[in-house]
Amino acid sequence: MPLPFALCRCAIALALSPLLALEAHADSRITQVKVYPGSATVERVARVAAGSRTLTFTCLPAGLDAQSIQVSADAAVRLGETSVLTEPRALSADCALNALDGRIRALEDQKAALQSESEALDLVTGYLKGITAHGANGTAGEGMPLLRAAPDAKSVAATAEALRRTGQDSLQKQYLLKRRQTELDKQLAPLVAERSRSQGQGGNVTTVTVTLAAARDADVTLSYQVAGPGWSPAYRALLDTATRKIRIERQALVAQSTGEDWRGVKLTLSTGQPRRETAGRLPAPWRIGIVEPAPRERSAYPSAPMAAAAPAPMMKSAMDRLDEPVFDVSVFNNSFATEFSVPNAVDVPSSGHRVGLALGQVEDTVKLAARTSPQVDASAFLIADMAPPEGVWPAGPLQLYRDGSFVGNGQWTAPGDARVTLSFGRDELVRVQAEPERDNQGTGGFVGLRAERKLQRGYVVVNRHRTPIAVQVLEAAPVSVNDAVQVSAAFQPKPAEREWNRQPGMTMWSFDLAAGDSARVAADYTISYPKDARVSMR
Repeated sequence: MPLPFALCRCAIALALSPLLALEAHADSRITQVKVYPGSATVERVARVAAGSRTLTFTCLPAGLDAQSIQVSADAAVRLGETSVLTEPRALSADCALNALDGRIRALEDQKAALQSESEALDLVTGYLKGITAHGANGTAGEGMPLLRAAPDAKSVAATAEALRRTGQDSLQKQYLLKRRQTELDKQLAPLVAERSRSQGQGGNVTTVTVTLAAARDADVTLSYQVAGPGWSPAYRALLDTATRKIRIERQALVAQSTGEDWRGVKLTLSTGQPRRETAGRLPAPWRIGIVEPAPRERSAYPSAPMAAAAPAPMMKSAMDRLDEPVFDVSVFNNSFATEFSVPNAVDVPSSGHRVGLALGQVEDTVKLAARTSPQVDASAFLIADMAPPEGVWPAGPLQLYRDGSFVGNGQWTAPGDARVTLSFGRDELVRVQAEPERDNQGTGGFVGLRAERKLQRGYVVVNRHRTPIAVQVLEAAPVSVNDAVQVSAAFQPKPAEREWNRQPGMTMWSFDLAAGDSARVAADYTISYPKDARVSMR
């Protein structure tokens, strides 16, 4: 007896349901991203049903590193092999449409509706123009009804007023429609450009298929690394001169153009570099021997000197620099990684736009001083000296604020063992004057065999503040690099440092200056060298 059609359809569905459960295409979502300088680790989570045998992650970026793929799940899922396929987006049934196509299509539909309404208003306006042009003489244009003359002036006035109102309303609606169309064009332009950019640079997509056996419904996590994303640090320093307190605010600028948007993800920023080498280089043995002289060959022409070959370590270093990521990460060398976990969910679109994130702040008490180098610039600058903060602080742009006012931009350099010094602009209440330099030359030594040159420099610093200040005066003293050249120096008063910042010849006077007081510092140098020698001073 033949089965009813509805019963047959149910039987077929029951027979195919186990087969359909064997294969699942993951409706996955990105849950967590860890961003490094020049790369990122992305985690996707997909739900599998009980009895599933394969799981496919589709529409993944083509730039992912296949060797970095990791798949994990709970004990209810047994994992097997993983296969990776990269193909053009147009050949993938699930990824043929770009993620922006829906938004672009919706805006295009709105634009088409406005265009149809505008054309309808054009018909109304044209009809009204035809009435006004041909209605007066009792004739009408082709396809227009004939208007008869009004019986009285009152009817004519009413008809004219109705035409005026209708025409004014039509023209005003046309103007509003054009303005709305212009706004839609402005919204469409960046979306279309972004779709073209993503398809032009990332026309391929990657599909990852995982073989598994799911005893019950469970989550499967796919992790992979992708090159290109990165983050760069930025800082703000806010100084309160009254309390001598400083607050350093950490910020980060994150950008990525991998082809997949990060929507509502847990973001972690790391100073680590997983794409750099993991082991240091070992030194090569240093062998010393005697080279036997090579036999000289006679030649009719003198041989041209050969260019010296570049040392092997330098050549290798140059080759290594070619593999460095796009972001400048040299400041992270020889440092332990520091990670910053953003507490809230973050959106980072795949458009290359930089997203700013706050990474916290530190506060400290600083030592303030007015620093001047009158030999090169007779100005004083307010500096703040502080201990280096804990952790890894990569170099980055720095915005400087003094007592609530923005004073300019600077650069935060990665602090080492020394203290951190930040400059907060000119101190206009500290006056610095450089005295004219005295330069005398003569002879000395035994029977005038040596020449002498004497230099005298002096500087005066005046404090116009109403409170005492600390003053630092920097002076570059001559330094001999040859035993035949002798340099002696006399300072008044005695400087605080003769090798400031570990630089030979950099002298620094440091003293406190009361309100309204002035101080003078001076340096006398005597340079002696052989009379017939040529001395280079640079």
